[in-house]
Amino acid sequence: MKTSNYIAILFVAILALASCKETKSEKDLGTLYQCPMKCEGEKTFDKPGSCSICKMDLQPLSEPTALLADPFEISDTSIFNLTTKWKTEEDQTIELVDLKGKPLVMVMIYTTCKAACPRLVADMRNIAKQIPENKKEDLQYVLISIDPETDTPERLKEFAIENQMDGEQWTFLQGTLSGVREFANVLAVKYKQISPMDFSHSNIISVFNPQGELVHQQEGLGVDNKETVGHILELVK
Repeated sequence: MKTSNYIAILFVAILALASCKETKSEKDLGTLYQCPMKCEGEKTFDKPGSCSICKMDLQPLSEPTALLADPFEISDTSIFNLTTKWKTEEDQTIELVDLKGKPLVMVMIYTTCKAACPRLVADMRNIAKQIPENKKEDLQYVLISIDPETDTPERLKEFAIENQMDGEQWTFLQGTLSGVREFANVLAVKYKQISPMDFSHSNIISVFNPQGELVHQQEGLGVDNKETVGHILELVK
């Protein structure tokens, strides 16, 4: 009888030790809890309990925080490392990092251009038309002016409306002269002012992944953009 008691006590001790180790492991991994009804959106808690709104028990997330990697971590080659300030067509001040999270299709133009830029704009629209309807909102198209002195936010807004590019997926940027030059160097875009209203410039459309890393460039006007669209579709799978 005494031996049986010892065995029972030993069994209970082993279970308690295993439970303690499991709890410690969960704590070390930083388990997060969340309301199953998401009453407070994506808000998480580091301890179990109940929701202050619906009173349901908080549920542990499937992945502990130690295993949750930032899908949009910025690498050394990301354009999001640039800290230049830009003005959007809505006159909002942003940095490139504010565009993080979606693949980007970028081109550098100027609104008074009568030759190459209208064709670059048409190429951008053509690319956008080839994206499936259920993926259109997963992309951001960015047009950066190489003539920031003329292309004010107001002018960029007018240009966006004139070219049917006034949706949320389209962003126009006005920078400083030095900021534009810096970004043009990053994209390998060459440009030069040849008269008060005219520039000669490279005709390049660039595709970036959500982390701001360059994955593809299309050079030329009216070229077959099948390869460019293919790279974009890979990013929005």
